[in-house]
Amino acid sequence: MLGKLLLYAFVTIVVIWSMEAVNINRIFKKNREIQARIFYFLLGISLIYLVTNFLMDLFISSKIF
Repeated sequence: MLGKLLLYAFVTIVVIWSMEAVNINRIFKKNREIQARIFYFLLGISLIYLVTNFLMDLFISSKIF
């Protein structure tokens, strides 16, 4: 369980760092800042969840972790 928590922390840092490179303002309409922020937040949470579960499944199936 501690390993999964550490993996979540590491993946969270990597996802936040990588999402900073995306210029999300060009995608959304003008004056839709709240919806853009909510979408960005949900996208980040989804990426963190998916990447962490993928890595955990990979580690468990290859018996690394």
